[in-house]
Amino acid sequence: MVKIYKTILIKEVIGEDVMPLVKLIDNSKEWSEFELASKLKKEVNEIRNLLYKLHKHNLVGFKKKKDEEKGWYVYYWFFNRKGLGHVVKDANTQKLKKLVDRLEREKQNQFFICKDLCIRLDFEQAMTSNFSCPECGDVLHQEDNSGKIKDIEKEIFVLKDIKD
Repeated sequence: MVKIYKTILIKEVIGEDVMPLVKLIDNSKEWSEFELASKLKKEVNEIRNLLYKLHKHNLVGFKKKKDEEKGWYVYYWFFNRKGLGHVVKDANTQKLKKLVDRLEREKQNQFFICKDLCIRLDFEQAMTSNFSCPECGDVLHQEDNSGKIKDIEKEIFVLKDIKD
């Protein structure tokens, strides 16, 4: 369950593109960016960009070691499980912002639906379609969105309570 939740959170906050990398480094081993590039069959620069995205959210850490033969530094990356708290916080912040925006939209607009619930239009869209459903042709009537508004307000309350 925790692994699935972690995967969903990382996808939601950082993006789908980092998931193959996360799955690979999500163990106790440290990986050089060259090993990661080889294993994932990607360019080193692409791997670095993904690692920087994860590092920005404190999900990976690194150790820097000097290659004695070549004289340059090699970075060895590892997954930082403690950073998941930061990802949860970011996910909640993003979700809260979307909910606040949606609540504002629900409160500021009138919405229209047909009896079959094919589509939901705001006033301007409904007027453009002559108050007839573009999907089924039925007459549109004004929706009572007070229940949706209450549900969104409850979600916002819960997220704010978690955040504080």
